[in-house]
Amino acid sequence: MQIGPYKLSSPILVAPMAGVTDRPFRTLCLRMGAGMAVSEMMSSNPKVWQTEKSLRRMDHAGETGIRSVQIAGADPMLMAEAAQFNVDQGAQIIDINMGCPAKKVNKKMAGSALLQYPQLVQEIVTAVVNAVSVPVTLKIRTGWEPEHRNGVQIARIAEDCGIQALAVHGRTRACMYKGEAEYDTIRAIKQAVSIPIIANGDIDSPQKARFVLDDTGADAIMIGRAAQGRPWIFREIRHYLEQGTLPLPLHKDLERAMIREHVEALHAFYGEVLGVRIARKHVGWYLKDSDAGRDFRSDFNALDEAEQQLDSLAHYFANIA
Repeated sequence: MQIGPYKLSSPILVAPMAGVTDRPFRTLCLRMGAGMAVSEMMSSNPKVWQTEKSLRRMDHAGETGIRSVQIAGADPMLMAEAAQFNVDQGAQIIDINMGCPAKKVNKKMAGSALLQYPQLVQEIVTAVVNAVSVPVTLKIRTGWEPEHRNGVQIARIAEDCGIQALAVHGRTRACMYKGEAEYDTIRAIKQAVSIPIIANGDIDSPQKARFVLDDTGADAIMIGRAAQGRPWIFREIRHYLEQGTLPLPLHKDLERAMIREHVEALHAFYGEVLGVRIARKHVGWYLKDSDAGRDFRSDFNALDEAEQQLDSLAHYFANIA
């Protein structure tokens, strides 16, 4: 798939997830076969741009992939300024968030709340596209609520205003993450516009990835929650799409080495105090399906030093080998 001048190495993207798609996680997913990893959502409020959290989210040092940065807000002028600021910081693609269903985002009339106001959608998209020279993409849901699925209308607005690729999560805002994703609206959007469409929602296996691509006609897929604790899902899907067969499972030694490497990268990126805290949730995701990991996770979460975490992981893996 092509976004402006950028040719993706595979049609599998990492969804932007607050508190998850930081530089260590993006780097790992790209190495595992993702074609692009969109960074965590950045606020359009300039008052927070110089905070430690925002500066860390803008850190792309050493990244080899396409640098796509997602911005969120409801004011067209502020969104345009945020786009310009992030391009100055190294963003190669700007992604606009109109898909987040979180209450703290929606109460500011940002994220998927914007889908209620097509005119404001048009104003924001136009302002951002006109503000930067890099490609601008958009992420939406199928609508605000099941009774008002206006994804096709929003997609046509996006295309008319210069959006170069559109990601669609197969749920309305009201659905949050409940129930099963519906792909009918994504198929209708694909048929209604000519820009690349990226299907998102409940894609958790190579077979499901193939089904969604075939069912919707989408140009690419986007993986979010299914990659938490399983970054090698991109390797599995890419192999299946290219070869038509499932790859051999990742060797357990490689899987464990990857987990340790991820934890070490979190420590280095965030510093020991914050890195230790953030490592806890990732290790929890990695071991969530392991019966042996249940008691270990409780003990691991009580550790407050980086070296203790690494030693604990080494001991755990040695015992289950």
